[in-house]
Amino acid sequence: QAQLVESGGGLVQPGGSLTLSCVASGSTSGISRMGWYRQAPGKQRELVASITSGGVTNYGDSVRGRFTISRDNAKNAVYLQMNSLKPEDTAVYYCNIVVFVRNYWGQGTQVTVSS
Repeated sequence: QAQLVESGGGLVQPGGSLTLSCVASGSTSGISRMGWYRQAPGKQRELVASITSGGVTNYGDSVRGRFTISRDNAKNAVYLQMNSLKPEDTAVYYCNIVVFVRNYWGQGTQVTVSS
C-alpha cells in the first residue's frame, strides 16, 4: 500500500499562483506515472497533468501553458506549479500515482480562485 499526502491548496485571487505538493510513502517502489486530477462541484474528475518516470509530461487542454508538473524521484514527490489561475480552476485537486498497475489517490486539497 502507498499513502499520499497533499499540501499547498488554498484561496487565491484570479491571476495568482499556487504550488501543490504530494509526497508518497509506503510501498512506493515501482512508481511509474504521477499526476494531478481535479474535480469541481457537479463535474467529473479530470486530468490536470501527469508525468512519467522518464519525465514525459501531459497536460489537460485547459491548463496547458499555465501549469507545470514536476517530480522528485528521490523524494517520491510530485509538484504542480499553477500560474495565471482562473475562477474555473476552482476544484478539489487529487494527487495520483501508479505503482506497477495499481492506482493510488490522495485525499484531495481544495483550490479556490476568487476575488
